[in-house]
Amino acid sequence: MKKILVLLQKVLIGLLIYQFSFNIDNCTAQWIQTNGPMGGSITCLSIIGNKIFTGNDAYYSADNGSNWIKIAGLVNKGVTSYASSGNNIFAGTSSGIFLSADNGNTWSAVNTGLINLSVRALLVSGNNIYAGISGTGGGVFVSTNNGANWSTALGGVSVWALGLSGTNIFAGSFGGGVYMSANSGANWTAVNNGLSDMYVYTLASSGNNLFAGTNTGVFLTTNNGTAWTAVNNGITNLSVRSLLTSGANVFAGATGEVYRSTNYGGSWTAVNNGLISSNTGALAAAGSNIFAGTNAGVFISGNNGDTWTEITSGILSQIIFGLTFSGTNIFAGTQRGVFMSANNGGTWTRAGLSNYNIYGPLASVNNYIFAASYGASYGGLYKSADNGVNWILAGFQNITIHSVTISGNNIFVGTCDSGVYLSTNYGTNWTTVNNGLTNHDITGLGSSNGVIYAGTYGYGAFRSTNNGADWSYIGVIGEHIMGFAFPGTDIIAACCSNIFKSTNNGVNWVSVQAGVSLGCENTFILTYGTNVFVTSCGSAYLSTNSGDNWIQKNQGLGGTYIGNLIISGNYMYGGSYYSSVWRRTLSEIIGIQNISSEIPSGYSLDQNYPNPFNPSTKIRYEIPRAGEVKLSVFDALGKEIETLVNEKQSAGTYEATFNASKYPSGVYFFSLQTEKFTQTKRMALIK
Repeated sequence: MKKILVLLQKVLIGLLIYQFSFNIDNCTAQWIQTNGPMGGSITCLSIIGNKIFTGNDAYYSADNGSNWIKIAGLVNKGVTSYASSGNNIFAGTSSGIFLSADNGNTWSAVNTGLINLSVRALLVSGNNIYAGISGTGGGVFVSTNNGANWSTALGGVSVWALGLSGTNIFAGSFGGGVYMSANSGANWTAVNNGLSDMYVYTLASSGNNLFAGTNTGVFLTTNNGTAWTAVNNGITNLSVRSLLTSGANVFAGATGEVYRSTNYGGSWTAVNNGLISSNTGALAAAGSNIFAGTNAGVFISGNNGDTWTEITSGILSQIIFGLTFSGTNIFAGTQRGVFMSANNGGTWTRAGLSNYNIYGPLASVNNYIFAASYGASYGGLYKSADNGVNWILAGFQNITIHSVTISGNNIFVGTCDSGVYLSTNYGTNWTTVNNGLTNHDITGLGSSNGVIYAGTYGYGAFRSTNNGADWSYIGVIGEHIMGFAFPGTDIIAACCSNIFKSTNNGVNWVSVQAGVSLGCENTFILTYGTNVFVTSCGSAYLSTNSGDNWIQKNQGLGGTYIGNLIISGNYMYGGSYYSSVWRRTLSEIIGIQNISSEIPSGYSLDQNYPNPFNPSTKIRYEIPRAGEVKLSVFDALGKEIETLVNEKQSAGTYEATFNASKYPSGVYFFSLQTEKFTQTKRMALIK
């Protein structure tokens, strides 16, 4: 019987190694996108067949916007326009033109002949497809063979809009007004008589009426551009970025407003009820429904704009400027207000300030949430004492806030050119505390054990030991300091182009950037115990030894740009650019410790200790050269239950922790695999 058990164990270990060798890319321990905040900046909308297509980020909906699906083939392409010809769908992007022949499921680039790939507009007329290209080498390009080849129709013009009225083609340009072709693009004529604004962003036609949206409102021509007339009666915001004609109605999307005209521009009425937006960049119509693409997502109206309803389910393209937590609630600041999740990112709801651009940081102290907003109308620092149900202005109107830090019950705010402010009563009153600060552009703040640190834009770091009453300079001269971390007794300063560490309270600093790709203004740093996290240029890094070594922690991100981090409960959350909030298990991300960077003589996997264990055990291993490493745990049946490590690591000695609190007593196996080495060992959990 004993021999049979030994044989079964050997077979099991062999199966584990076999399974492991074929599943090294099956990473279960990685960043995952949470279910929100939903919405984002929608810059174009097109109705093609039964689908609604969006850009900048590309999504489609086949159920009138109730649900949205990301278009995999157009990720990060910067979609500006769509057009269809027969069974073909074309997408104009900042990376050129893409074609789908299967209803948007797969896409291929069709850019042969294009001088510049910055596509702003697409138009189909007969068998011809026209592309409006902006910038140097821009103009109108035409394809007669479904995008296989493109040729110049109108050169030397930065084209932002295309329109069709009858058989005439119109091109709206950036600085050159409107051009018209009456012969399928063979020849073009400038038609700008009466058009006082030469920057044309959008064109729309209805019968003989052609409308142009500009920085100074809407213009109308009824004679193919021979003469233009301004038609702005009722439009209070003249920065028009989108136009739509639907039946007898004309809609104009402007900065902060949507307007409707029922008399071809003779007069306009604002129709914004329910619309959360500071910019309406796209309009489209399908049947009796009007769709508006805004910087808060997509909205639908079934009554010609009288009321609007948000339809963003599945659109995860928000920019997250700040994250914080209060109790078990997570808060995220976006271009259109604050969102809250009470279930670790499973669902998100709006938490106020819906028409505010929460461009600055979020912070929390006791039961108060603080959100920094940007803008002439709504700029300032706002606070809520009831989880975002109500907000009041706490000051800083027309002052840009770069950074916030909390020390006890004291709140410190770093501003652009106004220095540091202190509140000792939760934002009711503020005092400037700038004595000793030789630069007042405070880009980063941090606090540790009652000491406050201020990072400036180009002038290095300062420290205060008396709550900001006095500041002393502590070096890092010439650096743009974005934040601080405090592992143990060390200080780490994250800059735009370097990372510095001081082991003597800022008297001396050394660079610890090695292994981290920097160069971005949005470098972010966070301390958790003795661990330090840095995000920069779209990558996340972890150091377990005060910055001396760094490990990339990007698994699952797929190039997503993470700009800020918080830790709450068992998770680390990352706020992204155009991809909402991401989450990763904290125990996994810091479960691996770099014990030594001394290069081992060979590969090894030590027996776990303690063994037997309850509920945690440590697993140490050595790798003599850099490479991909995976350390996994399997149950007695050979099922992989935990992935402790799955990443590229430098040569050294590492230690991972396996917490089995959620598993029953029994025999488990742990297995290490690299390109050159594989080994599996047994351990016992006894509860």
